[in-house]
Amino acid sequence: MIDFSSPSVFKLTQVDPGSVYSQVAPLLINGEQLVAAFKTARDFVAFTNKRLIAANVQGMTGKKVDFTSLPYNKIQAFSIETAGNFDRDAELELWFSGLGKVRLEFKASADIRQLGQIIGTYVL
Repeated sequence: MIDFSSPSVFKLTQVDPGSVYSQVAPLLINGEQLVAAFKTARDFVAFTNKRLIAANVQGMTGKKVDFTSLPYNKIQAFSIETAGNFDRDAELELWFSGLGKVRLEFKASADIRQLGQIIGTYVL
């Protein structure tokens, strides 16, 4: 499982969800749709209409991938922090029942408010 408590070295950048679809498609259930995706150099986070899927690409070849599925129905609270003048990254914090806090950092160019709306749509 991905260690969400350690600080992220790379910030997530918004990408076209189609760019990660082939990797997450085998994990999707009937009626589940990919709504947003964010990548670092190798890892990515995909948001569906039911859960967040975090992919941690491992090894030199990148053939081994750890997928962590975090269902929205286990979210107890969430927080977004927009980028500022000096703090150039945006953040999303999610508190999951039984897991604790998950923190994701995004480049300032990511539309963190839209991401907050996506989470809110499926959590509230």
